[in-house]
Amino acid sequence: MNTTSNKKFLNTMRRSLKSIIALIAGIAFIFSASLTFAQQDKSKRPSPPAKATQKVGNVTITIDYSQPSVKGRTIGKDVEPMPGKVWRAGANEPTVFQVDQDVKVEGKDLPKGKYGLYALMGEKDWTVIFSKKSEGWGTQYSEAEDFLRITVPDEKPAAFSEKLTYAIDAKGKVSLMWGDKQFSFSVK
Repeated sequence: MNTTSNKKFLNTMRRSLKSIIALIAGIAFIFSASLTFAQQDKSKRPSPPAKATQKVGNVTITIDYSQPSVKGRTIGKDVEPMPGKVWRAGANEPTVFQVDQDVKVEGKDLPKGKYGLYALMGEKDWTVIFSKKSEGWGTQYSEAEDFLRITVPDEKPAAFSEKLTYAIDAKGKVSLMWGDKQFSFSVK
């Protein structure tokens, strides 16, 4: 081969190599974008998102949470909540309790806003915690961020609830039901 043929061959190889690199980069971009989208589709999680909303007088109460299932496990032994340990009152991100007006929760003032909702299971009662921090990952709890704590009695649910469920009635009774666990508090 002469020098001109070598140069043409090398130029052709360079263009081919650049095309292959561009193709690989494009495939990698598409793959990473699809992974990012799949991770953002929260409905595909084992504990999918759920929401409870109720208008109580002039106040709208909203609870955004992720809904774990019991799946044959024992609450307090195999799965949270564990006795004496603060729990995010749901799964994944913090459970978010939101009111659009100032309210009283079990007679205590709670200004309008968003709060992380946590719970502490005792032997005969629950401590419900409204945290100033409502974003992040649900296990990132700090007592220094507490805005309000209330204590409510442990209740027996009318029926076993496979999926964690929040209910809010028109009178402002908020209930968490999961498995054989239940607690309620009033919002006025």
